Amino acid sequence: MGTQKNDQWRRNLAVLWLGTFIAGMGFSEIMPFLSLYVDGLGTFTQGQLTMYSGVTYAVTFFVIALVSPLWGKLADQKGRKVMLLRSSLGMAVVIGLMGFVTTVWQLIGLRFLQGFFAGYIPNASALIASETPREKSGNALGILTTGYVSGNLIGPVLGGILAQVFSIRWTFILTGIFLTIVFFLSATLVHEHFTPVSRAQQARQGSWLKQVQNPKLILVLLVSTMIIQMGNNSITPIISLYVKQLMHNVGPITLVAGIVAALPGLSTLLAAPKLGEYGDRHGTSRVLVFGYVFAVLMYFPQGFVSSVWLLGILRFMIGVSDGALFPAVQTLLTKNSPQSLTGTVFSWNQSFQALGSMFGSLFGGVVANMFNYNGVFIFTAITLLVNFGLLWWLVPEIRQFRQQHA
Repeated sequence: MGTQKNDQWRRNLAVLWLGTFIAGMGFSEIMPFLSLYVDGLGTFTQGQLTMYSGVTYAVTFFVIALVSPLWGKLADQKGRKVMLLRSSLGMAVVIGLMGFVTTVWQLIGLRFLQGFFAGYIPNASALIASETPREKSGNALGILTTGYVSGNLIGPVLGGILAQVFSIRWTFILTGIFLTIVFFLSATLVHEHFTPVSRAQQARQGSWLKQVQNPKLILVLLVSTMIIQMGNNSITPIISLYVKQLMHNVGPITLVAGIVAALPGLSTLLAAPKLGEYGDRHGTSRVLVFGYVFAVLMYFPQGFVSSVWLLGILRFMIGVSDGALFPAVQTLLTKNSPQSLTGTVFSWNQSFQALGSMFGSLFGGVVANMFNYNGVFIFTAITLLVNFGLLWWLVPEIRQFRQQHA
């Protein structure tokens, strides 16, 4: 029986790795072309185009932040697998339909619905966290992280090829087809040992925060997720413009910008599983502290570089800190929450991550306008340093470099 369960969690990990890879690829292959797609849906001034593109981008994250906790509560009642199926099928239909819109408001409406159906990746993380033996969870979550990171890396390249060969519309339609494949893989090959929590039980137990042993730790970790994501997303909108500035507007700027943008994902891919395994053996807190210190040390110099090569090296290093921070936060959430609340906790984590994406884009633009592109990197470094200081001060457990209790 033990061998069968051992095989099941490994098979779940393999299938969900493929599922998160396809999902990550599907989402990222349409993102670079959203503003171009909006531009083709009407005749807009530059100001209108910027506004509509911003709304189209942000509305999905806004909805995710609002609805994720509700889906998480439902996941603890009905199971994580049901949520995987809801998300993959819902987004397959919604993203596929984006290929047929004729007005910008239809696109914004579908992006709104995309936020409503989002949740495949956090539910995959929650299912792996609950089905994997606790002593292996850091390594398993690290491996799962490489799935959607790989997808995010390949997505823009594949999207560019599809848009070039076919059209941007076909990119949406093919993404819908990919997500339909994810739905069938999840429906047929993922297995969950699930004990439902009834609404009556949830009501009797009260707030989910009262059911965890250390609510302060959980809240600080959720805020940390938001700040880490905010740091990443504040850089995303300006990275290609910064590359253009460093190259003095000469040479293959889009190609170099694409490579520089992809480098953190590549190093996350290499680092996350190893760091997760190290955390399982020596303590997840060590990995978290390393991630923060390393990120701050790598972000500061990015604001002062004069060479695009040096920027590329530092961006590659940032992927190592991402490979430490995101899985470490998820592992600490897993190891400090009851198994019956895994869905709820991971959905709140997704909600805070979505807020980070939204605030990051907003602050990145504001800071770049006030202090130029250099200021965005310095702002991100300072924000992460403050976040680390709060974590160190408010959560004494982080200072104990030992293996977290299961």
